[in-house]
Amino acid sequence: MSKATRKDAQSPAPHAADSHELIRVHGARVNNLKDVSIEIPKRRLTVFTGVSGSGKSSLVFNTIAAESQRLINETYSAFLQGFMPTLARPEVDVLEGLTTAIIVDQQRMGSDPRSTVGTATDVNAMLRILFSRLGKPHIGSPQAFSFNVASISGAGAVTMERAGRTIKERRSFSVTGGMCPRCEGRGTINDIDLSQLYDDSKSIAEGAFTIPGWKSDSWWTVRTYAESGFLDPNKPIRKFTKKEMQDFLYREPTKVKVEGVNLTYEGLIPKIQKSFLSKDKESMQPHIRAFVERAVTFTTCPDCDGTRLSEMARSSKIGRMNIADACAMQISDLAEWVRELAEPSVAPLLKALHDTLDSFVEIGLGYLSLDRPTGTLSGGEAQRTKMIRHLGSSLTDVTYVFDEPTIGLHPHDIQRMNNLLQRLRDKGNTVLVVEHKPEAIAIADHVVDLGPGAGTKGGEVVFEGTVEGLRAGGTLTGQHLDDRASLKPLVRKPSGALEVRGADTHNLQGIDVDIPLGVLVAVTGVAGSGKSSLIHGSVSGQDGVVAVDQAPIRGSRRSNPATYTGLLEPIRKAFAKANGVKPALFSANSEGACPNCNGAGVIYTDLAMMAGIETTCEECEGKRFQASVLEHHFGGKDISEVLAMSVAEAEEFFAEGEARLPAAHKILDRLVDVGLGYLRLGQPLTTLSGGERQRLKLATHMAEKGGVYVLDEPTTGLHLADVEQLLGLLDRLVDAGKSVIVIEHHQAVMAHADWIIDLGPGAGHDGGRLVFEGTPADLVAARATLTGEHLADYVRS
Repeated sequence: MSKATRKDAQSPAPHAADSHELIRVHGARVNNLKDVSIEIPKRRLTVFTGVSGSGKSSLVFNTIAAESQRLINETYSAFLQGFMPTLARPEVDVLEGLTTAIIVDQQRMGSDPRSTVGTATDVNAMLRILFSRLGKPHIGSPQAFSFNVASISGAGAVTMERAGRTIKERRSFSVTGGMCPRCEGRGTINDIDLSQLYDDSKSIAEGAFTIPGWKSDSWWTVRTYAESGFLDPNKPIRKFTKKEMQDFLYREPTKVKVEGVNLTYEGLIPKIQKSFLSKDKESMQPHIRAFVERAVTFTTCPDCDGTRLSEMARSSKIGRMNIADACAMQISDLAEWVRELAEPSVAPLLKALHDTLDSFVEIGLGYLSLDRPTGTLSGGEAQRTKMIRHLGSSLTDVTYVFDEPTIGLHPHDIQRMNNLLQRLRDKGNTVLVVEHKPEAIAIADHVVDLGPGAGTKGGEVVFEGTVEGLRAGGTLTGQHLDDRASLKPLVRKPSGALEVRGADTHNLQGIDVDIPLGVLVAVTGVAGSGKSSLIHGSVSGQDGVVAVDQAPIRGSRRSNPATYTGLLEPIRKAFAKANGVKPALFSANSEGACPNCNGAGVIYTDLAMMAGIETTCEECEGKRFQASVLEHHFGGKDISEVLAMSVAEAEEFFAEGEARLPAAHKILDRLVDVGLGYLRLGQPLTTLSGGERQRLKLATHMAEKGGVYVLDEPTTGLHLADVEQLLGLLDRLVDAGKSVIVIEHHQAVMAHADWIIDLGPGAGHDGGRLVFEGTPADLVAARATLTGEHLADYVRS
């Protein structure tokens, strides 16, 4: 075969398609961005840095990724778009060179009680097929092994028209599912304490219900019971007849008419089960969760022993293993078991299954089990679980967007995450990473640093270039990139000890440890070694212990720092007292709300499948209050002017003079303490970054009375410069007589601690043991554990 020879020795002109090597952003103004214009190289790993609240997420997630998703959604038919979330175009002049964006963020995965690691990653689906093919005895199709499918059957007569005649035929059907009939696939059953639902000495008319949110004028709750006709609303509940009590607690859903409105009446027990118990506890608001914990006791289902599966599903085995056993195994062990199966008839399935399980191990999640509820995963674990499906993907020229992928990772695991990010890039993808850790910033091909400050003081690109250029650039990130906290020459002496004996939660192997009090204690170890199990399982529930976990704070556009921290309460009362009116007038969610926008400050116009439009309310000009409310002043300011202040301005305003308000000043002091002085009091929580939300939560918990503070990874979302401020805050807490226990991976916090408790040596069943306890200096000197090695390298580098 002859080869074609090139006639022209000169290199050919570049192809027009090769000119699209950049993502161009011009004039981005989302949230606090100030007309940002940058060019990001494609098929490279770009890291976005800057202090918390500087605009990193606004640029990467709310501008670049959001526009990519919006453009993809527009390619679907109008019918399909009607079922999809509507996305408005980001506020940006030009966005060019976008590719399909896949977002891998820290958002907790669905917290439905039936959602597990296995169902979220499709591994359960593959296991169900495997057992339906190889399981003995054979019990049916893959759905016979699903705890989300109930077994049902039915029979009856069917009337049909055939050839002009009416024919009746008897038909029957059956569906074989794997759901445990007792717990309905949840693995737990519950018992309700009726005394927590109502005061039986009162009548319904007297306000007997003690359920959060059940107000006497609510159509859907109290009024339905009071005016249903089944009960006497004026009789104390303890005097109900047997029939009234049956109707009150257990009556099946029944249509009733209340003041001409058709409503559904349902017994109190099934109503509580549907409205509260069908949701995951961790996803509830704090006061609702507290109510559920008081009113309901959850116990493992005795029929399925917590496996969620029916007896029939558990009877089918491959060798000695049923599907419940497989899902309960540590994933690294399950991968070994799958590798040993040799069955040619399902060879492609086995390969796909063990490739997926190997990805779990590779990404550092081999210590999980498939039956682990997704609601119990940390933000870092959830993010890495979402990465699983992308690791083996054949797609190229995709933009992957990561939000702090090193969160929750021990320094030992960060290199493994770096390798995965580089692998995605080397397949020809664009990788955009929002990150604070120097170890992750170091692998960047391109760095974009935003700042110089946070909030209104940020939103600008202060550096763009290489890591070396950042180091020499003089920005706040560059200055702190090589910061290393040193070991303290003197550590504090403990004032006592908190004894933990025989701790065996999850993978803990009967740990006995004395946690020093009156000092700063860091609990360390690789991800999955048992840190959270030890502290949250044995310490957090005790009297006098204030626990600040990783659960994200929730809030709508109507929630803001003033409402979340309780700051608005003393402010409203002060305005009311000064003006002789009701406090409710000074709430945009109550009587003082602008009637035109209902206190939202904006008018939202729904355009069906097109993106909805938000316009500033013309009547209140975005101030959210009625004009008459704004005539009332306190300290020379109206309520909208106070909510427009920054935390630092408000702290000064309420400190002295006629606006002096100690209750408000105390809350504002705590917000300044955690470095949130730049936030506006009325800024919607939806606009806050992950790091800002974490610190807002910390400031709120600091108000709780307790002698021991437990903080779970408080450096999450914090810039290198912010970590210094956090260490100062922890010192102030200890110096004020508190005991502080920090679960942490950040070496700066470890070096600053007075005492370290290190768990390991590995994760899952390879961890759960106490491998070191002592001072940071002793840990560094010994270098006997993974944490010791990395801390020694950190303080000596």
